[in-house]
Amino acid sequence: MNDTGQEFISRSRYHLTEDFLPKIERCLDQLTDEQIWWRPNEHSNSIGNLLLHLSGNARQWIVCGIGGVADARDRDAEFAQRDRIARDDLRSLLKTTLADVDATLAKFDANQLVDRRSIQGSDVTVLEAILHVVEHFSMHTGQIVYITKHLTAHDLHFYDL
Repeated sequence: MNDTGQEFISRSRYHLTEDFLPKIERCLDQLTDEQIWWRPNEHSNSIGNLLLHLSGNARQWIVCGIGGVADARDRDAEFAQRDRIARDDLRSLLKTTLADVDATLAKFDANQLVDRRSIQGSDVTVLEAILHVVEHFSMHTGQIVYITKHLTAHDLHFYDL
């Protein structure tokens, strides 16, 4: 299990920090603060809300749920936010969160991937928690890319990354 588990953790770290984060940053570089907080309707999220949500989710599930740090997440506030937070502040929040996630995963013992945790009211294995965060990040990264392409009508040149 150790080699397979270690590879799972390694690939998860890669996707979060080397795949999804650069794509999100490329999107942020193309957008104004106004565009980051644009939403097509009141039932949809802005990129700003999605970034707050990704940061809250990854911190809650990995840093707190796996790493044991106290959880102070206010999930509803991530979606309720309407006052603009500057692009650089959102980028900094996301990068800090992913650095903390990466540090937590870097020191995690792969032999404990089947250990159980209670996270956000769910009884899950550590492996499930990591997979949840990677999948969740992937889905919302896709939404951020789509919104960016919609607002800018630009090719984001991801193959250049």
